[in-house]
Amino acid sequence: MRTLLRFLYRYHFFLVFLTLEIIAVTIGFRYNKFQQAAFVKFTENISGYFNEKISAFTDYFSLVETNRKLAFENAALKNQLQRVYRSDELFFFSEEDTLYRQKYFFTSARVVNNSIHNMYNFLTLDKGREQGMRPEMGVISTEGVVGITVGVSQNFTSVMSLLNKNFHLSARLKKNNYFGSLSWDGVDYLHAQLTEIPHHVDIHPGDTVITSGYSAIFPEGIPIGVVEKAELRDASFYTASIRLFTDFKHLVYVDVIGNLKKEEQRNLENRFHD
Repeated sequence: MRTLLRFLYRYHFFLVFLTLEIIAVTIGFRYNKFQQAAFVKFTENISGYFNEKISAFTDYFSLVETNRKLAFENAALKNQLQRVYRSDELFFFSEEDTLYRQKYFFTSARVVNNSIHNMYNFLTLDKGREQGMRPEMGVISTEGVVGITVGVSQNFTSVMSLLNKNFHLSARLKKNNYFGSLSWDGVDYLHAQLTEIPHHVDIHPGDTVITSGYSAIFPEGIPIGVVEKAELRDASFYTASIRLFTDFKHLVYVDVIGNLKKEEQRNLENRFHD
């Protein structure tokens, strides 16, 4: 206590001066519009500087996650290449190839436009007819299904997003192969609905949903999402809420899938299927 009193006595002139300065500055800012504007501008500049640094810091560490996804995808593609191609011929074969019987080919594209808040959402890709794009090709991300190509110009492609009320896809439960119809109800970009699953099927939260392979657009086994809940409708079929794997808010690059034998399959089905 004695030390504190000694300190106050020794520096009391300075402390009084500092107090008066603070009061003067406060009054100046409170009643002087010009000073207020200058102070606000100063604080905004400081805030903007630190926000910029924080954003750069966050972007840097997001590269770790991006690199992880790329590494995972590269590993998966290498495994596919080992199964589908000879190890010394890592390229795609034409439809007339009779030796390797390849059915699908993949090409990457960048998303240049994307919507998620409408009832009928679409994406635009930076590749078109000149790069081999065609309507009715499947589009996927590193996480799962994205949509289907519907329109192609010389250098761009329009994609009907999974987040489109006109989108329908045959999907199945990975654990037991029972399939149904996947669609979007327009509520939120994180969930879709799987319907037409028979009432006797074992379905629980956490079950993985994948493409069935019953269309000529998507191969079998492409991830879609996981079951969050399932309810019986009309005591005959389940309607399940599926949390989607694909984060449609952060799509940058996608893969487009072409089926080399799609026309042959479609022609046969049109001839003999009702």
